[in-house]
Amino acid sequence: MRGALFGKLLPAVPAEHRAIVAAAAGTGLRWGECAGLAWGSVDLDRAVLRVVQVAVETHGGIVVRPYPKTRADVRTVPMPAFLVAELRQRRGDTEPDPRALVFADRDGGPLRRSNFRRRVWLPSLVRAGLLGQVVEVGPGRWRAVWPGRAGVELSVEFGTEQAAAAQVATEAVGGLRFHDLRHSYATWLVTDGVPINLVQRVMGHEQASTTLDRYTHTPDDYADRVRRTFADDPLTFEPPERPQGPDDPSSDAS
Repeated sequence: MRGALFGKLLPAVPAEHRAIVAAAAGTGLRWGECAGLAWGSVDLDRAVLRVVQVAVETHGGIVVRPYPKTRADVRTVPMPAFLVAELRQRRGDTEPDPRALVFADRDGGPLRRSNFRRRVWLPSLVRAGLLGQVVEVGPGRWRAVWPGRAGVELSVEFGTEQAAAAQVATEAVGGLRFHDLRHSYATWLVTDGVPINLVQRVMGHEQASTTLDRYTHTPDDYADRVRRTFADDPLTFEPPERPQGPDDPSSDAS
């Protein structure tokens, strides 16, 4: 997944939205935490961000609320270099209002998740080759191929690549979810040897068991990894010499 993120997905995301995808993949923030992130909570010089509020979608709209759910959700998260670079570019040379949202819509309000998924996320997956396929089959002819329900593959031809990609983005079943970036982030940390208690802290979990149960998985080569732990510890050894005494039947004394 890490190779797909940097080699396929991020290049396929429109530049104006690339930073929010980088934030989810590089810090493990939930959608609401990304949407509610303000510039005042971002320290680019120290490469950390502070999670203190969340955007919540309600029937009446989207509201930004102080975090909340548990004390563990309020946390400081280190930012990788690629995310710092994206946020520096997004911020520009001017100092933003600390209350302004980092990932705001055109009116300065929080992004709506459903709109982002439909307009940005799914089309980006299609362009990245991570959801369905768009194949040129002739001059001015493009075939859209996508997975339907019950595993049935469907396809339709269109006159433009854009129309074919839009069809896949609209109709395809399955595909990577935005929340899967959070899952991948935690898995990368654990796989790279970051202690579980530290992963727990940056993920905002109260219990380490939550981190282990939800965001780690058993690698395909787990059996070989277990065996390699003992590879240098053969069970062939010389038995210790027993001291011989007058009562030892193996003694030469008579």
